[in-house]
This record gives sequence, C-alpha cells and structure tokens, in this order.
Amino acid sequence: MTFNLTKIIKTSSSFEFRTWDPEGVIFYGDTTPEDDWFVLGLQDGRPEIQLYNHWAHLTVGAGPRLDDGRWHQMEVKIDADSVMLGLDGEEVLHLRQISGPLANKPQPITRIALGGLLFPASKLQLPLVPALDGCLRRDDWLDQQAQTSASVPTSLRSCAVECQPGIFFPPGTGAELSLRDIPRPHAEPWAFSLDLGLQLAAGSGHLLALGTPENPFWLSLHLQDQKGVLSSVSGPGLDLPLILGITLQLKLTVSRVVLGQGTKKEIFALPPMGPGSLLNLWAQTQGRLFLGALPGEASFASFCLDGLWAQGQRLDMDQALRRSQDIWTHSCPQSPGNGTDTTL
Repeated sequence: MTFNLTKIIKTSSSFEFRTWDPEGVIFYGDTTPEDDWFVLGLQDGRPEIQLYNHWAHLTVGAGPRLDDGRWHQMEVKIDADSVMLGLDGEEVLHLRQISGPLANKPQPITRIALGGLLFPASKLQLPLVPALDGCLRRDDWLDQQAQTSASVPTSLRSCAVECQPGIFFPPGTGAELSLRDIPRPHAEPWAFSLDLGLQLAAGSGHLLALGTPENPFWLSLHLQDQKGVLSSVSGPGLDLPLILGITLQLKLTVSRVVLGQGTKKEIFALPPMGPGSLLNLWAQTQGRLFLGALPGEASFASFCLDGLWAQGQRLDMDQALRRSQDIWTHSCPQSPGNGTDTTL
C-alpha cells in the first residue's frame, strides 16, 4: 500500500493478528528503502521492531510471546518524534526521539507491505527470516483518505478457518530441501531416518521423495487411497495402510528401507552399492529431499504434518531451497476440507 504523507491526518495503524510461527515480518514500511524504513516482526515469538532513519538505528523487542494461535490486537502509532506499540489494549513499547514529523519527510510517499520486505533481508540490522505464516483481520492502515494505491496478492486463504500447529500442503504444492542442509546420516553403521507426523491426508500424490532435480525418483513415498506406497528406481515397492495421528517412520540402512507406523512395518530391500545407489545421494551437491508435489507434477494430494524430523531433529520449512508459496509452514486446518475451500 502507498500513502501520500502530505494528506495524512491519522498516524496510527491497527489490526488483529494470529500465528503459530515464531519468526517473520508482520509489516514493513518506508519512505526510502536506503535510509528510512521500519519493520514490525516476530523474533522467538515476541514482537520486535527494527528501525533505520536519520534520527535512529535500533532493534528492540518487547511484550509476551504471540505465537500461540490466538487473536491479538496490535496497534502502531506515530506521535511527533515517538513510535508506540500497543498489544491487546496495553502499551508495551514507547520509543522516543527516533523520528521526525511525517509531514517533514523528504519523500512525500510512504509504502507499507504486509508479511514481507521491500528490500533484501540482508539489509536488516539483525537477521530475521521474513516469511511468516499468519493471519491479519480487521486491519486499518494509516489514513485511508491519503491512500494512493494498494495491491492484493492473488493467493489468499480464509482467516476464518480454525487452525492448529503444523505444516499444511494443499493440493499441488511442494518443497525442496538440500540434503546438505539437514542432519547427516550416521556413519557407522550407515543409517538415516525421517519421521512424519501425519495428521490429515486426502487425495493421491507424493508425500516425499529422495533424489535430484533431474531424477527425483530414487526413492519415493506416494499417498494413494489412504496408503503409503513406497517405490524406487530399482523396481516395484510396497505399501502400508496409513493411520492418521501416528508418526510415519522411514528408516534407511545400507541394504534396506523400513517403512513403519506404530507396530506395523514393511521392509524394502535396496540393490547393492553402485554409482546410482540411494546412499550416494548424500555425496552429491544436488541431493534433495522433496516434500509434496514434485516439480512439474500434477498432484491431488493434500496433507498436514504436525512435524517433520530428520535424524530426530525438527525441520523448518522456512529453510527450504524452494517451496510453494501456498504451503502453510506453521499451521494446519483442523479438518481437511477447510484448507481448500478458499482459493489458494
């Protein structure tokens, strides 16, 4: 959104905000991205302001954790040389002598962007992963009489949907992680494990795959008729009926793959070591873990994970090399249909 500062009378913005995500940008504002900008975000679940202008360069956090999935009322107000942050009806931060009057800004236009930055994240004073999985509603930005333009993203989801913590892949969405960026296999004996906390699943399509961008099918797990179908380039695979709410485990050793859920296990034998063997993926710079739809694939599977672990360590979708923008990285609808009723 852009606003003409010469016409602004009201200098506050307010909104209700909900998230399970502990880190990201709520909104960014600037008059010039080089030397006059403001960011309100979350760091470790708590509000954080980063501000850079002729009067001050600062980063400060205040208030309680907000990544609890509840709606919180937030207000940011500019008053002469001060900026105030209000949370749920209480003032939690008041910064003085850090700004000049809006009318005296060298540029008459200010920009506001929701959920992201209008410059590279490397320009922030302290590191922050900008992507934020959250919802805003009942928002009121500065002075509507001074607003000159606004653009609405083409990808929207309803904030009326009841959510729970997790990772939601709507139909056709996927993510790609480098095997070099996730915990390494154990060396002696060689072993690697993936755990998926599968909470919701519908349709058919890939859940995950190990491979390269050129050949993503070295080992793949496909969702079909509430079954997990495991296959590899070496030949026919196996399937396991899925029970939602119980962690699905994929364990790899030198000679076999074990797919298990609760007390049920299926074992898949791997071919002998060779140049094209699955284990050699970790020696390649292009080794990948794919989640959801593969690049260029038409997939009708949708699923929710309450967590994803490699070698017992939780993975963060914000660290993916590539991911569909419509993936909910820290939340899931409480029932399968809720996530896909809205245009995504």
